[in-house]
This record gives sequence, C-alpha cells and structure tokens, in this order.
Amino acid sequence: MKRCDIETPGQPRIGRTMMAHLAYQPLLPTGNKYLQQKWDKTSYDLHRGKVKSAKPTINTTPPKTYVHLAVKLKKQKLEEEWTMKIERENNMLMEKISHIMRTTGGIDNKNYYDRKSLGKEKQQLELLRITKENQMILSRLSECRSHYNLKSWNEDWLKTLKVMDSIARYPRGRTNEQKEQDNSIKKHNDRDKEQKMSADATTHSRAGDKYNDKESEENENSKETSKKGSTGTEKQQDTAAYPEPKAPEESISPDALENPGSSDSL
Repeated sequence: MKRCDIETPGQPRIGRTMMAHLAYQPLLPTGNKYLQQKWDKTSYDLHRGKVKSAKPTINTTPPKTYVHLAVKLKKQKLEEEWTMKIERENNMLMEKISHIMRTTGGIDNKNYYDRKSLGKEKQQLELLRITKENQMILSRLSECRSHYNLKSWNEDWLKTLKVMDSIARYPRGRTNEQKEQDNSIKKHNDRDKEQKMSADATTHSRAGDKYNDKESEENENSKETSKKGSTGTEKQQDTAAYPEPKAPEESISPDALENPGSSDSL
C-alpha cells in the first residue's frame, strides 16, 4: 500500500492510504471523475492567484511629496537677497568710517537759520492780555479799604480790660511779674557761676583746697539769697492774695452808701 496526499478543492490535505478501489469524489455528479478533478484544480489555482494579487479598495499609501514644497526656493532667494543687502550696507559703512579715519571728516552740523514758531504772535497777545488783567486785579486790591476799624477794636479791648480789673478778685499780671523775677534771679546766678569758673581757671593747681572752700561758701550764700528772694516773693504773693484790711471809713464808698445792695450783688 502506498501513501499519498490528495488535494481536494475546499478541503485540507489529508494523508490517506492509496487504495485501488478509491478515487476522486467530486461535489457534483459528473461523467468523468478524472477530468472533473483537473478542472476543479485549475479553478482552485486560479482563485488562489486572484486572492494573492487582490488590491485593497482603500488607498493607505502616503501622499506624494512635491519638490517645490520641500525645498522652498523662493524663501532661499529672499534670504540671499537680504544677506546681500546687509553686506552691501556694511561695506558702505566701512568705507565711510575708513574715509573719516584717514581724513578729518567733511560733516558740517552747524545750523545758520533762525527758529520760527507759527503761533508766536498769538502767544505774545495772550501774554499781554494776562498781564493787563493781573495789573487791573492788583490795582483793585491796592485801592480797596479795610471794612473793620482797628481803632474801635483797640478801644473796646481797653474797656474790657478795665472791666476785668474791676471784677477780678486778685490783681492781674502778678504771675508774669513773679516769673520775670525768677528769671532775673536765675540769670544773676548763672553769671556768678561763669565768673567763678573763669577765676578758677586762672588760679594755680596748688590752691585747689581753698577754691573748694570758697565755692562751698559761695553756694551757701547763693542758697541764702535765693531763700531770701523766695521768701520775699512769697510775702508779696501773700499780700497780693490777702490784702491788708482798710479802715472802716475808707472801705465804704459813697456809691455803696447810696446803693447798699450793690455789694451783695457783686
């Protein structure tokens, strides 16, 4: 028995034992099985060739690249022209600079023309108008008189001072006098100290002990004088605060006799 591979259309190859009574079994009834086998084989080969040579209906290939889009000759030409222009201008500048370096230069930057403004006359007229208005305002302010009378104000103030003096219980201006006295005492003490310091600077170093004794004595004396001055001021304040009682005949005024209730009202 021999072994062979029989290929049938539409079926895989199957290894079968070659037997004398077996033959090709077509799908449809035929008169000659041998011829039908050949025909089926050719049709199957033709089908496989068509399948292998079949092309897709959708075009998936990349598009065609054009040379003028990739190279861009126009852009290259513009860049070349721009570089040529820059080089030409640079060469011109180099020639000018070299000429100036070789020579003193022929540039004249002096202007021999007068500056003129189109609105100069109008500006002058406006300035004249403003100055006239300012002069008129100044004349009005200088000619106008004051509405208030200073003399009457001064007279009213003097009257109020008299009334205040008559109404006040203690004499006015006493505190200012006391402050002036204190300031004069301080100035006198400061002068004494300065004189003492100048005298001490002239004395020799050996007389240091004597100087200390004198200074202590002078300080005591200044204290005593200050105490005396303070006691004097205190006495004055006491006399100002509590004046001495007058005689009964002088204390009663004729106005009080005529109007006995006036003192009570005050």
